[in-house]
Amino acid sequence: MRRPSLQRRIILEELQKQKNHPSVQEIFTKVKLRLPKISLATVYRNLEQLAASGLIHKLEPATGERRFDSELHEHYHIRCVQCGKIADAPLPALPDLDRSCSELSNFTILGHRLEFLGICPQCREQQEKRN
Repeated sequence: MRRPSLQRRIILEELQKQKNHPSVQEIFTKVKLRLPKISLATVYRNLEQLAASGLIHKLEPATGERRFDSELHEHYHIRCVQCGKIADAPLPALPDLDRSCSELSNFTILGHRLEFLGICPQCREQQEKRN
């Protein structure tokens, strides 16, 4: 296997430091501190390649910008419908969900993504202050 480029290695390191499922722009801001000459397009291209190779997950919510996750174990997410923040859901993945859906639907299930929608504590606090 080919050794990853310095740029790709630094992008991956910066993503792995984050636990907030950062956007391309957020990762770019962190990487630029270490690689001042890197472009946003280079960060974006490398994130896409890391996702394609299975080293990270690409989160593509129905609304909002694409985000990235370095946690590869099966898990679910919670998205704030007000600010777009994405967090890991604090519950275990359901191991038989794919099999059950396959049996009930006659589809060949390749996997699933589960995203809960809600209002994060910061947005809820801001709402309460306004009321």
